Amino acid sequence: MSTSEIRAVAVLGAGTMGHGIAQVCAQSGLQVRLGDVSQAQLDAALGKVRASVEKLAAKGKISEAPDAVLARVQATTSLGHAIEGADLVIEAVPEKIDLKLSLFREASTKAPPTAIFATNTSSLSVTEIAADTGRPDRVVGLHFFNPVPVMELLEIVRGLTTSDETVEASLAFARRLGKDPIVVRDWPGFATSRLGIILGCEAIRMVEQGVASPADIDKAMKLGYRHPMGPLELTDLVGLDVRLHIMEHLHAELGEQFRPPALLRQMVRAGKLGRKSGEGFYRY
Repeated sequence: MSTSEIRAVAVLGAGTMGHGIAQVCAQSGLQVRLGDVSQAQLDAALGKVRASVEKLAAKGKISEAPDAVLARVQATTSLGHAIEGADLVIEAVPEKIDLKLSLFREASTKAPPTAIFATNTSSLSVTEIAADTGRPDRVVGLHFFNPVPVMELLEIVRGLTTSDETVEASLAFARRLGKDPIVVRDWPGFATSRLGIILGCEAIRMVEQGVASPADIDKAMKLGYRHPMGPLELTDLVGLDVRLHIMEHLHAELGEQFRPPALLRQMVRAGKLGRKSGEGFYRY
């Protein structure tokens, strides 16, 4: 499938990643159906897409009128309606393997047989997700980064059964969105999460050991290594609960270097999840 054949995209999950993916697809001229089980979540997502597109238009970063972009996004609570006629189905639900497997099993009975299935997982096995879809050669990882409209990278994850055609279509799709893609093998943590998590894990251990304050640890990486955001700031942005879940998965798959620090577990138990809760390593 070539990029010209990807005209309709279904995005399943209207959270932070889902509505961001829907936005960049619509900005690129694609028809998008954004699906979620919660109408309230869909309403909030559409509001955020509108605000983001209007901001980009005001800055002159998109040439189309916001209403023209927004007209290409439809929201629905029906899975069947979301994926009807889709050339590409992108899953952006929470990072839980059982949830993703269940969603794709059901989607495989409703989506066109030619549709490519993509998971936005940051660490789970694309090969395992592909196995129960009935189309394992047409399943790929498309790991977007937050905030999706701003971040240039798109990590394309090739599962054991992913075909060359699917990878090529994914590369063309990424470039159509204005992303700069990389292709990686399906291995726990891929390239980005594996490196990012180990840095975040060690930064949390340094706080735990009293090596330096969170602000100084982040400053060290920003000024010393030119990182745009420190590892603890990034942990707050992503969510401490999300980081903990990924560390637990990588610890089981790759070994002791990914064992979650005790401090991280304590903070999650205390409800200090980062920006979304108002407090993590910093207060918001």
